[in-house]
Amino acid sequence: QVQLVESGGGLVQAGGSLRLSCAASGRTLSSYAMGWFRQAPGKEREFVAGISWSGGSTDYADSVKGRCTISRDYAKNTVYLQMNSLKPEDTAVYYCAIRQGPYRVDTRYSVYGYWGQGTQVTVSS
Repeated sequence: QVQLVESGGGLVQAGGSLRLSCAASGRTLSSYAMGWFRQAPGKEREFVAGISWSGGSTDYADSVKGRCTISRDYAKNTVYLQMNSLKPEDTAVYYCAIRQGPYRVDTRYSVYGYWGQGTQVTVSS
């Protein structure tokens, strides 16, 4: 089994920044793509950002493009999401997810097999 633990969420004013972290542990992972998704109350879970198994490609939702950066540290089995210029509409629970295998970024949450418990991000106006 694989465990994912997110951290870094919190309350921030509009225009502020947060860095989310997602640490993977448990069963040894040889290669995997990672993604960040979010879900606001009453809305469906949506893709935010993703990074390929090699780290060579990334993708972002249009709503966060230019404001967010995803990165990964292979030695720590950790993925980060740096979020800048935050807006009230970014308020949601943020989840990280793993898709095992040598995959590129995929925006479909159904292909990710392991999920973290989520971390709340609240942006006040």
